[in-house]
Amino acid sequence: MRTIKHNNVYQLTFMPRFFPVNCYLVEEEDSLTLIDAAMPYSVKGIMKAASKIGKPITRIVLTHAHGDHVGALDGLKQLLPDAKVYISKRDAKLLAGDSSLEANEGNLPIKGSVPKNVTTRPDVLLQDGDRFGSLLAIATPGHTPGSMAFLDTRDHAMIAGDAIQIRGGIAVSGQLVPLFPFPAMATWNKEVAIESAMKLAQHKPTLLAVGHGNLLVNPEQALKDAIAKAMRNQAALKLKGV
Repeated sequence: MRTIKHNNVYQLTFMPRFFPVNCYLVEEEDSLTLIDAAMPYSVKGIMKAASKIGKPITRIVLTHAHGDHVGALDGLKQLLPDAKVYISKRDAKLLAGDSSLEANEGNLPIKGSVPKNVTTRPDVLLQDGDRFGSLLAIATPGHTPGSMAFLDTRDHAMIAGDAIQIRGGIAVSGQLVPLFPFPAMATWNKEVAIESAMKLAQHKPTLLAVGHGNLLVNPEQALKDAIAKAMRNQAALKLKGV
């Protein structure tokens, strides 16, 4: 496991050379918020990182319910029974193994590794605009119908889950990056993902922290470029009738 700190955000990366999976510890005055739960084997590394910081994990917050973001959830909850688990109301269905679409979601199938055996249930169902600790919840559907990002209101660090990828080159969720194609392959709705990326850019983040890839400081121009490229790609597909 690799750990990198930027202000109040600690990025914990598992398998950094091959298939990097990130989760994050956000430091509050007297506690830690864990954003995402990485892989099933990540429990020990997450707990060790929190121990080094010297503060308890009191919240476990999930950007979405794909397996590489909830893998250690059950193991962590066993060790942290008092920690509250947060996820969007929509992706709580995915966490429970239900990948069916809701009435307003069209007919594009939900993709990616939807968990089938997670027993932990959320304590808090998040909606756009909810606040807890220093974090603002921002609905960012696209990668999954209920994906969320979290803005640290102290310094505008943005933990964006898989709404954006940085590994292999910065890209909006659903846009194929040949060097690391997996987030695109697991994206539910590319057009909705672009709208969500535009929403993130409006918050003018000072740091972009994502599920796959290194931290990106001062990401404003790179994010704008990624959005513009995604829009061009989608326009070209429409012209081809795809």
